[in-house]
Amino acid sequence: MSRAGWTAGALAALVAGSAGYVAGHGGNPVPALVERARSRLAHRPPGEPAPVTPSPAKATGPVVYYRDPDGKPAYSLAPMLTADGRVFRAVRASEDVRFDDPEDGEAMPADRAANGISGQGAATSDARQVLYYRNPMGLADTSPVPKKDSMGMDYIPVYAGEDEGGVVKVAPGKVQRTGVRTELAERRVLSLPVRAPGSVEEDERRISVIAMRTDAFIEKVEPVTTGDHVHKGQPLLRLFAPEINAVAAQYLTSIGYEGGRRRLENLAIPPEVIDEIERTHKVPPSITWSSPRDGVVVERNVSDGMKAKSGDVLFRIVDHTRVWVLADVTERDLAGVAEGQRATVRVRAFPDRTFTGTVTRIYPHLNMETRTARLRVELPNPDGALRPSMYADVEIATGDAKPVVAVPDDAVIDTGERQVVLLDHGEGRFEPKPVTVGLRGRGYVEIREGVTAGDRVVTAANFLIDAESNLKAALQGMTAPKDDQQAASAGGTP
Repeated sequence: MSRAGWTAGALAALVAGSAGYVAGHGGNPVPALVERARSRLAHRPPGEPAPVTPSPAKATGPVVYYRDPDGKPAYSLAPMLTADGRVFRAVRASEDVRFDDPEDGEAMPADRAANGISGQGAATSDARQVLYYRNPMGLADTSPVPKKDSMGMDYIPVYAGEDEGGVVKVAPGKVQRTGVRTELAERRVLSLPVRAPGSVEEDERRISVIAMRTDAFIEKVEPVTTGDHVHKGQPLLRLFAPEINAVAAQYLTSIGYEGGRRRLENLAIPPEVIDEIERTHKVPPSITWSSPRDGVVVERNVSDGMKAKSGDVLFRIVDHTRVWVLADVTERDLAGVAEGQRATVRVRAFPDRTFTGTVTRIYPHLNMETRTARLRVELPNPDGALRPSMYADVEIATGDAKPVVAVPDDAVIDTGERQVVLLDHGEGRFEPKPVTVGLRGRGYVEIREGVTAGDRVVTAANFLIDAESNLKAALQGMTAPKDDQQAASAGGTP
């Protein structure tokens, strides 16, 4: 620091200290100290210039907006007052309202240049060629010569080399302040789980019904009740049926041996009973009916001594070693579900267990009221833990096991008509790239066209950069006809 600067600082400190002393004690400042500082200023070395305090340049141009006098983030397009009655400060067109540092060759605002403030790469002259000037407020308006807008703000020059086809250039300071983040596009396996509510049901193919095809009298019912587990061939009841005895006698005496056996089979006589009649050549006084499969007795409608009419259901037996889970998938998720996919099932009765099965059927009709499609998941149930009518939560892992090029969901800008990804080429250069998207899952989206693995894409603040690119495209569209007109004029074409 120069001697003059140090002396001026000492005087300022002395004046401030004296004022504070006066305010606090109501007396005069120490005259000796003030006089000594003035003496040092008067006897400065020969040739040393007196310190000069720079004054800020006067703001010019119309008032653009009004802001809080204390610098708080409060703005207004019309004059207004603060809560304590103070007037908002008027901000004029010549004052610096930029959000980024001026790039190489751009002129500094008058008030910043007057105060010695310079941006990175600021220069007083530039040999680069100016292509055109664009509206400072971002409007789709350009000019071949420098001009001001209706508020007195200078149009911004666009230099040769900045107008790269499809590439948007953003100042590094603005990139940092707007929070731009990027990520590499990578090949990964996308798995989008489809979740649907469902319920456990019996496998329709594992249900057996014992019903009579002729009138019969029940002589004896074995001690088998609803809920009991039975095995194939286990006796269930003993009955007498006059029609069955008549057919059996005809079977033994009939010349048509094969026809008689067919009639016994049509009456649903168990095969082991028919074999016994053939072996002994005797008609049994009563017939023992046995279980046709392993399973659980879910229905019993028979008692000792009762008469069973033709068509009555006596027992219903179900095998629960394999069960179905019927789930309802929303219409939106239906496209990602296919038969053969693996499914994970959880039931509320066993929250710590998961059951794995396979989607074996997607039913062809849609529920008109709920707009859902029903699908069937088959899964083993060897211990019988899954019981019919249990509520279940089904999760189906859709997607392909083959890795695909994917980017984060936030990297894709969907305009409704197209999907765009911003490629980061470094040094503040970004290129909007139309893409074709595919499957989505776990925060990522498949890119089928437009991006390759290893490309760096923007994942945050991409909407701001996309707005810049749309503005640039509009400006280029407006300048092209002007260039054509200038070329036509130079060539003399009317």
